Amino acid sequence: MMLKNTWERRNSRMDKAGLKALVSNLVSALLVTSICAAFSGCNSDDKEALNAIDTAKMQQMVAQLAEDMLVPGAVVILHTPKGNFEYNYGVSRYGGSEPTRFEQHLRVGSNTKTWVGTIILQMVQEGKLQLGDPVAMHWTGVPRGEQITIAQLLSMESGLHNYTTTLALNQTLDQDPTKAWTQVELLELSFDYPLDFAPGTAFGYSNTNTVLLGLIAQKLDDSTLPEIMQRRLFAPLGMTQTLFPEITDNVLPEPYAHGFMYGTNVLTMDGALPEAMQQEARDGVITPGDQTHANPSWGWAAGAGISTARELQVWVEALVGGKLLNEEMQKLRLASVKPIDSDNPNTAYYGLGIAKFGQLYGHTGELPGYNSFMGHDPENKVTLVVWTNLAPSVDGRDPATTIAAALINQLYRPVD
Repeated sequence: MMLKNTWERRNSRMDKAGLKALVSNLVSALLVTSICAAFSGCNSDDKEALNAIDTAKMQQMVAQLAEDMLVPGAVVILHTPKGNFEYNYGVSRYGGSEPTRFEQHLRVGSNTKTWVGTIILQMVQEGKLQLGDPVAMHWTGVPRGEQITIAQLLSMESGLHNYTTTLALNQTLDQDPTKAWTQVELLELSFDYPLDFAPGTAFGYSNTNTVLLGLIAQKLDDSTLPEIMQRRLFAPLGMTQTLFPEITDNVLPEPYAHGFMYGTNVLTMDGALPEAMQQEARDGVITPGDQTHANPSWGWAAGAGISTARELQVWVEALVGGKLLNEEMQKLRLASVKPIDSDNPNTAYYGLGIAKFGQLYGHTGELPGYNSFMGHDPENKVTLVVWTNLAPSVDGRDPATTIAAALINQLYRPVD
């Protein structure tokens, strides 16, 4: 989810220092900043023209970045009115020979949050709850639950501590990677800490928020989250290769790409590996560990989803195009995004279970071994999906996000 988030970052990083929201890949603030920094004025009102697609140049750039970050394999889908660029780089498994493919399954991390956010907004439309409801109305035992609203959970403004940044979680992920985590265990890790800030006063990426939203969705729909997602999201969109696994399921459907990570979860909590280890990785002295079958239940609603590049494209276009919400709710959702850092106009934006990077709405995701980016620009009709089967890189970068930022830089022509 940023599992390892990028606001998520290690959840993603919102600024180059990065929140490495550890193993949660939820969307990390760092992630956003890196993309916005790729071109100036990324959140300005000026409309940006698109450059023509230069396939050879883009392919060379993706390959160079992947090689520099020691990525075994990557997949890129970029669709624009000026042309398309689709590229599968490298191999599906470190040291292997099978090439990456667009139909391979991968763990999509915090992109899962957009699924849960959409379900919650559907329930608001149906009158099952309201955005202003206090969490305590729907789930008991949450610290300051009478003051935290459903909207604040969606927009990462609750102040609840992010359980994926705890040493206890990361040590267990290293020692017992196939452990099936219960939601009670995840919430206990968070609730052992005081709130990071008063509800509604700041932005703080936290997977705890989305775990609570998943539990509330199950309660209101009287069903399990895997079934709710299938019925409400995947079936209506014809997404037959996308699923949300049970907490005991650590298997990826065939075909799938293996996911790799250098070092350990504890070592990568702060981003980059020690410089000596980075050099050893580049020299081939150490090799990455295979994270493919680690159990993603620790991310649950915040990052355990599985999909393919093709279906992430279907999803992000439906997410931004409003195929699963009514017109009023969709407008509210897109209008809800606001800068994560109010003092930095080029930071990433976040709203009701959705992020915005420059002109593209979407999200990022990361779990140990996998990093993915999905974005759609409704004005310029641009869709970009990138995934890599290594995360994070040895120097702490989010590989898929780094590649996405470079492609955005090539595609958009800043207004003078």
